[in-house]
Amino acid sequence: MAQEQNEGVESNEQEDLTQKTIDTLEIDLNNDLAEEHEEEHTPDVDYAQLSKEQLVKLLENELAAVQGTGSKPALLKKAEAVVRDIRPVLDQIKLNDRENALKAFTADNNGEADGFEFKYDADTQRIDALSREIRGLKNSYYQSQEKEKEKNFTVKTSLLQRLRTLLEEEGIRETDATGLKSSWEEFKKIQEEWKSAGNIASPHNGTLWATYNALIDRYFSNRNIYFELKELDRRRNAELKAELCEKVEELGKSLENRPMSREILNEANHIFEEYKHLGPAPKEDQEKLWQRFKLALDVLYDAQRGQFAEQKKSMQENYEQKSKIYESIVPFTAYSSGSIKEWNAKTKEIMAFQDQWVSLKGIMPREEGKELSKKFWASLKTFFNNKGEFFRQLESKREQNLELKNQLCAEAEAILATGEDNASNTQKIIELQKKWKGIGQVPEKYKDTIYDRFKKACDAYFNQKRAKNKEVEEEFEENLKRKTDLIERIEQAASGKDESSLNLLTAFKSEWSSIGFVPKKDMQAIQKRYIAAINTYVSAIGQLSTREKEQAVLESEVELVRDGESNRNLFRKESDIRRKVTQLENDIALWQNNIEFFAKSKTSDRLKAEFERKINSALTQLEELKHQLSIIQEAI
Repeated sequence: MAQEQNEGVESNEQEDLTQKTIDTLEIDLNNDLAEEHEEEHTPDVDYAQLSKEQLVKLLENELAAVQGTGSKPALLKKAEAVVRDIRPVLDQIKLNDRENALKAFTADNNGEADGFEFKYDADTQRIDALSREIRGLKNSYYQSQEKEKEKNFTVKTSLLQRLRTLLEEEGIRETDATGLKSSWEEFKKIQEEWKSAGNIASPHNGTLWATYNALIDRYFSNRNIYFELKELDRRRNAELKAELCEKVEELGKSLENRPMSREILNEANHIFEEYKHLGPAPKEDQEKLWQRFKLALDVLYDAQRGQFAEQKKSMQENYEQKSKIYESIVPFTAYSSGSIKEWNAKTKEIMAFQDQWVSLKGIMPREEGKELSKKFWASLKTFFNNKGEFFRQLESKREQNLELKNQLCAEAEAILATGEDNASNTQKIIELQKKWKGIGQVPEKYKDTIYDRFKKACDAYFNQKRAKNKEVEEEFEENLKRKTDLIERIEQAASGKDESSLNLLTAFKSEWSSIGFVPKKDMQAIQKRYIAAINTYVSAIGQLSTREKEQAVLESEVELVRDGESNRNLFRKESDIRRKVTQLENDIALWQNNIEFFAKSKTSDRLKAEFERKINSALTQLEELKHQLSIIQEAI
């Protein structure tokens, strides 16, 4: 279509140019006449009748007029004429003012004029200043006009040279549509620039216009071949456009065997681009070809619109599914926990929802989908920000734990440095180990080093203690051997009844008391054997009554208890034994009471036998406890 319009313009190019040239000359002439007319009709004013204030106001108005937007040369000429007409009036005013001032001065100085000085008043000075400013504006304007004309002369000379170059290239270039179009665009550009260029100095104006018109005539003569070839080009274009119509029609037919796709539409658009860039066909075929091509395109776009309706439904379904996923993760934004395990479990849950979201590959409605996606990812971000804050706080707590464990390490190392492994220090080390277990985790990178440091200090302390205890253990073993030898001697003395006496018993007991501790694992066994040996020995003393023998044995047992325990522990043991005695007595009474309710049957006999066994066992235990209680009470 654009090419056809250019052809219409080209057919009247030369006629239009000639008319535009005439119009331009007429406009310039009319402007000059208008300026002269305005200058001739400037109204006559008797400026001598105006006051200074009125002259100032008049000149200010003229200055404002020439300074205004879009001022014309006529206004400058008029303002300059006003200044010129006011000049004699101003000179006369100055003369009168000076003479009057001189008369007044001489009158005040006895007719003497010596020392007289005169300065014009503000209005007079203002009139002078306004006059100078108006004349200055006029001079500046005409100077700029002269410079502009010189510039325009240079521009138009350059345009004529470009036009000559264009004509020379036309003569040597092969004639084709692209070259002609490029040439025409350059030609039109030269015309526009020529029209935009202003007036020049009058001596050169006629010569430039004559040269310009001659070159334009030559250009249009050279382009006649283009119009002769145009008809052939149009026929070729019609054939090419018909082929493009067939291609688009074939695409429409192919939809019977395959669905509409982006590739089909892209191919159709590519064909459409080719169609647009082909030149015009003959006028009688142009519209028919376009309607045929448009109809073929409509088939494709109708199929796309139908497909889009289905796609829109799918988009809505996808949007609804993703909305449900979003609603499922909203509660996660408020989740809080103090457990790493629980946070990790929640993370797996929310990541599962994220996987569901990502797996839904379909698109959603543009605006709604964009907003939903924004909210979904914002919710995920909130959850992970909260999780990050939890781990930041956890890391801070771990730093505090590290500081606490460093303190425990320092305390353990300080105890180790004393070299003392007494019970107090041992208890302190044990308490430090308990505190260590109560303190939470430390940062992962310090986990092993801080533990190794603490363990090293504790191990060193206990190794040191074990080294010293080894000597004690050896001593305990020696004491065990001595006590065993003593017991064997007591047993041997008990077998020789003639040698048994209270004095020898006292000696045995004194020797036993003089021997130190034995290994803890052997303590109860050796004590039982000792008591048994004492019992045997006491029984062998013939001159003692039964009560005296029991008293002697009891005293031996009491001495053992007193030597092995403190009074505080004895009181605690007494309380524990009393409690156990009371409990056993209550149990025995209950069981004995229950036996009376059993009926005569095999099942009841079995239960009765079971209760009797429990009662007998409890009675034996009760007797032992009462014996222990009597020994402890005696020791206390």
